[in-house]
Amino acid sequence: MATARTPLAVLDLVPVSTGSTAGQALRNSLDLARRAEQLGYSRYWFAEHHLNPGVAGTSPAVLLALAAAVTSDIRLGSGALQLGHRTALSAVEEFGLLDAVHAGRFDLGLGRSGGPAERGTPVADGVAEAAATVDGRAPNGLLVPKRYSNEHLLRSPLLALHRKLLQLPGAESQPYDEQVGDILALLAGTYAPDTGFETQVVPGEGAALQLWVLGSSAGISAQVAGANGLRFAANYHVSPGTVLEAVEGYRQAFKPSAGLDRPYVSVSADVVVAEDEGTARELATGYGLWVRSIRSGEGAIAFPTPEEARRHIWSEEDRALVADRTATQFIGTAPQVAEQLRTLRDATGADELIVTTITHGHADRVRSFELLAAEWGLTAG
Repeated sequence: MATARTPLAVLDLVPVSTGSTAGQALRNSLDLARRAEQLGYSRYWFAEHHLNPGVAGTSPAVLLALAAAVTSDIRLGSGALQLGHRTALSAVEEFGLLDAVHAGRFDLGLGRSGGPAERGTPVADGVAEAAATVDGRAPNGLLVPKRYSNEHLLRSPLLALHRKLLQLPGAESQPYDEQVGDILALLAGTYAPDTGFETQVVPGEGAALQLWVLGSSAGISAQVAGANGLRFAANYHVSPGTVLEAVEGYRQAFKPSAGLDRPYVSVSADVVVAEDEGTARELATGYGLWVRSIRSGEGAIAFPTPEEARRHIWSEEDRALVADRTATQFIGTAPQVAEQLRTLRDATGADELIVTTITHGHADRVRSFELLAAEWGLTAG
């Protein structure tokens, strides 16, 4: 049964499965991008991750150039370009190059990872009230688990290695709000340095990019997105416990801009769809172990087969580490998952939804997107 025509987009981490290679993962992602366009998905975004054996998406701009060469008109974007180890100029130049060849097709989604840690961001009273839940559920039944704390990851040796290898010695990340402001000014041709020297970014200035900010809370990302009148993508699949406060914080901070006269929100979900629920749950068996590897600070492992995942001996600490993520993964038949996506959309007031799917086998992953597209009523090309 076709559902309301809320656009569906794809988020791809370029996952590497056990027994496979980064090269095969890249080829699989390009194949999925082609298929997503044919199926009627509205956008195809690539995430950015580093030093993770099970994730090959290290450079969104390179991935987008590859995807643009094998697709025709689906929007392509970064979900997200991590600004903590980049300058505003490098971001504008990279995406300016892409737009110069494939004009008007790219979304520049901005993230904070690698920048100064945002600890204990207070939530405004109005936001907390709007995000209130009862027994861990939103008024319409959406599961909103207890907020997950990543404080232990801030002390992770892997995070320290990220900073050592991604940033030049002695370099400091620019404050996020200033950096986003500089990106906007460089794109608009209004950047005014203290030297008085006229600044022109070629290519980049005037690029037909759609800017997004990705965030998991009502903190600096939501505030910057709202204050600048940008589109905002909230990460239910990463931080389900804070999704309601994130979208409400963005909406409260929103000020109309030349490109957007009202708040515009996309919300992500991790899904696995198959012809029957039992098959879908079997395909999703490796997800918990994969999340555990990320949240333990080890880095994402290659995505395991169900058999490999079942061999893991789970401790209570392990289970607690992944409980919110496994409980909020949408698994089942296409009608079952579509109903959960509608619940997510209605609870958050999302204008779009973005889905991400990881299975060990590429064909199973493609099939999941095919089944969901048919159920959602997307227009296949």
